[in-house]
Amino acid sequence: MSALWIAHVEVTDEDAYGKYAAIATEAIAAHGGVFLARGGRYVQLEGKDRARNVVARFPSLEEAVACYNSPRYQEALAFARGASERDLMVVEEIGG
Repeated sequence: MSALWIAHVEVTDEDAYGKYAAIATEAIAAHGGVFLARGGRYVQLEGKDRARNVVARFPSLEEAVACYNSPRYQEALAFARGASERDLMVVEEIGG
């Protein structure tokens, strides 16, 4: 079953976060991830508002987690830490 990687982000350092995004994009693609939403328009209805929202679909929950734990994504995270406040989850899609 496919899975969605969902991130809610408040960027505090645009330059460093840009470096994160470039490397993360490569890592996500290498694990079969495809972006469905990436920083577009949104309406916050409940919870903590974060200005950047990202959704990527992966072939499976396991592949999304493998991406997160991969050396390349961990390299990207080195730029995101201190450059953003983030919430990130992976949720399996329902069959339909």
